[in-house]
Amino acid sequence: MEDNTQSKRKRKSHIPFRLNLLFFIVFSLFSAVIFRLGYLQIVRGDEFEAIVKRTETTLVTESVPRGLIYDRDGNILVGNEPQHSITYTRGANTTAEEMAKVASSLAGLINVSIEELTERDLKDYWMAVNNEVMLKRLSDDEKLLPGSELYEVELAKITVEDIAYSDEQKEIAAIFKRMNSAYALSTTSIKNKDVSDEELAQVSENLSGLSGVDVATDWVRIYPESDLLKSILGGVTSEKIGLPSDQVATYLAKGYARNDRVGNSYLEQEYESVLSGTKSQWETITNQSGEVVTREESYEGKAGDNLVLTIDIDFQKEIEQIATEFLNSNVDSYNDRVYIVASDPNTGEILGMTGKQRSTSNEIVDDALGVINSSYGMGSAVKGAMVLTGYMSGVISTDNNVLVDEPLQFQGSNLKKSVFNPSIGSQVAINDIEALARSSNIYMVKLAMLMGGQSSYESGGTLNISADLIDELRSYFAQFGLGVKTGIDLPNEGSGLTGFDQAAVNVVDQSFGQYDLYTTLQLSQYINTIANGGTRYAPQLVSEIRSTDANGSLGALETTLETKVMNQVDVGAEAMERVQQGFYQVTHSANGTAYSTFGKDSNNVAAKTGTAEAFYDGNNENLKGESVFNSTFVGYAPFDNPEITVTVVVPYLKSETGRATPIAKKVFDAYFNTGDYAAKAE
Repeated sequence: MEDNTQSKRKRKSHIPFRLNLLFFIVFSLFSAVIFRLGYLQIVRGDEFEAIVKRTETTLVTESVPRGLIYDRDGNILVGNEPQHSITYTRGANTTAEEMAKVASSLAGLINVSIEELTERDLKDYWMAVNNEVMLKRLSDDEKLLPGSELYEVELAKITVEDIAYSDEQKEIAAIFKRMNSAYALSTTSIKNKDVSDEELAQVSENLSGLSGVDVATDWVRIYPESDLLKSILGGVTSEKIGLPSDQVATYLAKGYARNDRVGNSYLEQEYESVLSGTKSQWETITNQSGEVVTREESYEGKAGDNLVLTIDIDFQKEIEQIATEFLNSNVDSYNDRVYIVASDPNTGEILGMTGKQRSTSNEIVDDALGVINSSYGMGSAVKGAMVLTGYMSGVISTDNNVLVDEPLQFQGSNLKKSVFNPSIGSQVAINDIEALARSSNIYMVKLAMLMGGQSSYESGGTLNISADLIDELRSYFAQFGLGVKTGIDLPNEGSGLTGFDQAAVNVVDQSFGQYDLYTTLQLSQYINTIANGGTRYAPQLVSEIRSTDANGSLGALETTLETKVMNQVDVGAEAMERVQQGFYQVTHSANGTAYSTFGKDSNNVAAKTGTAEAFYDGNNENLKGESVFNSTFVGYAPFDNPEITVTVVVPYLKSETGRATPIAKKVFDAYFNTGDYAAKAE
């Protein structure tokens, strides 16, 4: 009994000790906490306060005015018109609700169009200002859906009544839409057209309460010469469209923003890196919440450089007028288009080019792109390439080049004949120069036969050459630019159309221009190559790149674009001179096919005419598939020192009458200020 009492006393004596130990531990912990809080507040208080207030500086780039495009004499073809702009720079963590509030404030200061608003746009805006309402409409399971699926469910729950907005509310939605299109820390235009001075002043006065909003100067492309060459000059995307969808990754890698305007066709696209300039740089300062605090320009950027074209706009207007007047004359009810190219054979520079079409509504419309993309049978105009092919293949030489022109009837083939010698049984011995002057089809056919190993002919006999010979002809023709891309400084150039039916008869048709189809630009490169003695230059539209002076005018020369040599024709100088002489006789010999037009002409033109059989494929659906002719012309002047070549293609004529030659005469006259254009030189 006594032992139990002592044991209880011992246990009781330990309780105060344990309590004291517990109190000590608690006291120590509280002391540590107090000490730590004191350390944080007193010793490191300033540091943590700075962290809370810390801002982040991000470098943001903005587009600069695009470079201009001038003609060779410094006349503006594509310019910029400056205009006021209201912009918005989205913060790093800016919410849709915050943007909606800014949009509401901004809507009271400016007017914006609501015409492009869609139902989806209105629903997006409703979501931004009614997030709590939407949460109540969602079930618990719907709230667990992933982001994109959840948003589609949310959109479906927005009723027609929800978005029955007034016009004033729709303006807010329109502004919100443009803000919402911007990526984090990127700048987009809220309004960059018809911004009034009053709107600019009101926004400027209220910038402190409009987070991310700013005023700036924007630009829009203008065309002082209206639609002249506009299709060749190309276009620029809008800010709404931004980067072309198939090139987004490429442009983003180059530092572009998704809503940047870029060249999307022809010269604007080809010279995008020159015209776009160097973007301005802004230091955008954001706070911990991602809100834009301030924006300061750190680099003003460099406006795009300017292109100087090889084209003389006055001469261009004249050939446009020549083409238009021809179509308006309605000399042939089937014809609905015409193409003209004037070029410098010594450099490949294009002096003027045009394409015109008569539309189904009987209006004359631009088709300059048809010069580089539309392909036609060119007929005898390409015979210069065939004669030189005969020389390069070795079947004729400068001292052995006489062949007999006679109508040829091969087994299973139509009669092959020359216009000047159509009678069966008639034989005329001619050399290469005469063959070109009189446009002998048979001379070209016999060159092809010789290349295929056939030197004899029997009426109704077999054409005993390989169909594969057509590929050899094409390889020779390609040296002149026929059937291959010319290398012009434009994207999306056509390369002509090659026939796919491998037959021996097509080889002889190819020899005088009646099989493969070529573009007008390829025909132009071909005549350039003959005119200059055998050098194939790439056609060139841009000659110089120049900066912009401080006053906005055309500045100093930065780059001269050198002529590009595609290849040298592998033929001797004497053979080339014989073909050139043949072209001279076309216009100066009484038997020449263009003598009646150029025989007494003062411009000393050398040329080759052509007529090709074709099937109608123009704008009149009732005529589709009918048999027609294409009229073609290639020429250069002056003969002894060429400075211009002229190429004319007139497709779809009901008669064989050469319509291209008189057009070419007018183009030469316009260039040399002769004939109807003589008054210009006075």
